[in-house]
Amino acid sequence: MLTVALSAPEACPNYVGRVIRGVNAAAESPLWMVEKLRRAGLRSISPIVDVTNFVLIELGQPMHAFDKAKLEGGIEVRMARAGEALELLDGQTVTLRPDTLVIADTAKALAMAGIMGGQGSSVTDDTRDIFLESAFFAPLAAAGKARSYGLHTDSSHRFERGVDFALQVEAIERASALILSICGGEAGPLTVAVSAQHLPERAAITLRAGRIQKLLGFAMPTGEVEDILARLGMGVKAQEGGWQVIPPSWRFDISIEVDLIEELARIHGYNNLPVTAPRADVRLSPKSEMAVGEARLKRLLVDLGYQEAITMSFVEPGLLAKIDPSVKPLALANPLSADLSVMRTTLWAGLLKAVQYNQNRQQSRVRLFETGLRFIPTEDGLRQERMLSGVVAGTVNVELWSHIKKDIDFFDIKGNIERVVALLGASDRVAYKPSAHPALHPGQSAEIEINGQSVGCLGALHPRLLAELGLLGPVYLFEMCLEHIDEGRLPAFAELSRFPEVRRDIAVLCGRDVPAADLLASVREVAGPELRDCRLFDVYEGQGVAEGQRSLAIGMIWQHPERTLQEDEIQACVDAIVDRLATRFGASLRD
Repeated sequence: MLTVALSAPEACPNYVGRVIRGVNAAAESPLWMVEKLRRAGLRSISPIVDVTNFVLIELGQPMHAFDKAKLEGGIEVRMARAGEALELLDGQTVTLRPDTLVIADTAKALAMAGIMGGQGSSVTDDTRDIFLESAFFAPLAAAGKARSYGLHTDSSHRFERGVDFALQVEAIERASALILSICGGEAGPLTVAVSAQHLPERAAITLRAGRIQKLLGFAMPTGEVEDILARLGMGVKAQEGGWQVIPPSWRFDISIEVDLIEELARIHGYNNLPVTAPRADVRLSPKSEMAVGEARLKRLLVDLGYQEAITMSFVEPGLLAKIDPSVKPLALANPLSADLSVMRTTLWAGLLKAVQYNQNRQQSRVRLFETGLRFIPTEDGLRQERMLSGVVAGTVNVELWSHIKKDIDFFDIKGNIERVVALLGASDRVAYKPSAHPALHPGQSAEIEINGQSVGCLGALHPRLLAELGLLGPVYLFEMCLEHIDEGRLPAFAELSRFPEVRRDIAVLCGRDVPAADLLASVREVAGPELRDCRLFDVYEGQGVAEGQRSLAIGMIWQHPERTLQEDEIQACVDAIVDRLATRFGASLRD
């Protein structure tokens, strides 16, 4: 009999062990056991290991056997010491962290608790005395530990999800009986170490008869309710209007009233439940006429040739650092893998991986968009923002004999954004300003502003990222915050004028650094209320234009709703426009 000490009772509140002497570890496992293991997807290894695997399948309790001759002193369940090493059964040696629970003797660690045993204390054909263990490890203590070491075992899978905390004695008795019948030997007394205060508590749940009737649509007889719950191993105590129910130790999935009602429906039979039409006092909530809605934005992008993508919210930290190095992302405490270990701060990370995936499969023309959350760490916690992001690569049009083969460029994706802005009714309130973004080409990126507020950005993927990701360029991206673009402008009727339009075109010379959008904004400011349209229709640089300058041709259309405009009125507007452009931008009319 070995002594057992629980030095970490919050992680292991129940540990049961037994010494079995004089076993024949080289005996042959019976055919029936080998076949049952095979049908469960496990191969036969040795009789003692086969018994522990069989009990795992039969009862759901992971177990482990140690060679007693290789143990020094008693057993201690403790946290690993910093730098402590352990050679596992699969041959690899791991350096244990202080947050890892281990089974140890007085000299060394023997096994990673609930994950895998150590090679130094393993049972071999020469083993004669074994120490058999059956323990309960708290799910929170076991969660993620195996994956953090690059391991995954049947034991870790079960302990992470919860094992019956009252099953350990039954499991070790069953395993002992099987070992004695197959390998012989003499079983010693049980060693039970338990910390009752750290064992899970099964709180009583109030079950109301009225709630059963409301959810299932009929009044289930009292006798049937009590019979079903009792047959499921639950403690049932009647009270006024219902029952107090205590779930059994093996039912981790039952914690609230509706869980019990679900069990009643399952045992009673779903086909036996009456069919009744639900009744509810449903009130329509008001909806703003100005709301555009995410669904409408998606339909617009689909009409423009995009396909919707859904990517993971957690991404590879290395890729995210290249795309958005200015923000330190939130790292996951229990990641699925090293490549999916941080929360995205931009949807571009997933979309670029999707482009890479498609191009590696000979899909050169890619147009994808995605709506979803990005996660920005702040001093107060985590800010979650709804974003609309997109990526385009390849040619403007699909391959067809009547289409000109032309690669996508900045103005193509800007045109897509302008369609989104037009849907919002904000075409006259949007501005595109040069900006710098670490993921975008320095000379081909812009910030999108509506009413002077930044709502997103667009541009070409940086050549460095193109090369590092192995993408075929050009690749263009955009991202907009849905919070700022989910409301449009309320449509209003305006009577069509019966009077003719008047158009005037001017070509002005100005510096290359003068944004055309600023010129058009100035034209609109002084052109008067009758200006219906103002557009830039030509840009020229070269012969006849001084170096450092360019010629911008602007077309302006006026129309009065009640009368025909006179020539002198139009000329006065044109003169005012030319004066404003000269004063503000140093522009002059081109000869």
